[in-house]
Amino acid sequence: MAKKYVSNKDETVRMFKSDFFEALSKVHYTVPLIVFLPVIFFFMYRAIWVHELRLLNIISLIIVGVFIWSITEYTLHRFVFHFEAKSKIGKKLHFIFHGVHHDYPHDSKRLVMPPAVSIPLAIFFYFLFKYIIGDSFISPFFVGFLTGYLFYDLTHYAIHHFNMHSKVWLAIKNHHMKHHYQDPNKGFGVSSPLWDIIVGTNFSKIRDNKEVNPQEN
Repeated sequence: MAKKYVSNKDETVRMFKSDFFEALSKVHYTVPLIVFLPVIFFFMYRAIWVHELRLLNIISLIIVGVFIWSITEYTLHRFVFHFEAKSKIGKKLHFIFHGVHHDYPHDSKRLVMPPAVSIPLAIFFYFLFKYIIGDSFISPFFVGFLTGYLFYDLTHYAIHHFNMHSKVWLAIKNHHMKHHYQDPNKGFGVSSPLWDIIVGTNFSKIRDNKEVNPQEN
């Protein structure tokens, strides 16, 4: 069987005939910060000055929001981004949403989620969680949820393009590199291996303990 193509360079492939849609699919890694930091500050303002929540309640709900994001990150990556479609249209959608990243994992313009996707998702999750926990608690919760998302997006970019020096960051990077170069059916946590360990999709310590060097593939 022919080996699936994987580029180890900062290069890309055209996905859309339309220049407009092609441009929307590419984004600088700072764009999520520009888009969502003001939103985070806005909801923090609402938590403090509009709903007048106690500091302990705000901190607790932010922590819960970060925790729920970690579950969301794992779930989206495993069950949505890695959904194995059988139809031609389904396979094309899979390639657009995530397959292109596995073929071109170091493409610097397709490592963070483009606003054309992240903003509608954020709106969807906002109203979903607002319905579940109510108007008073959604503001600090969403601060945590969006903070978790930003940490995920920037961590993903850093894993592929920054030099890691600390043991913690090297472990996170190696975990994600194994997902790319060793087994795409394991290691779905990007910013943390927490849910891979809990659910059982982590890499075997006995078999997979060595670091993965993309240049060897």
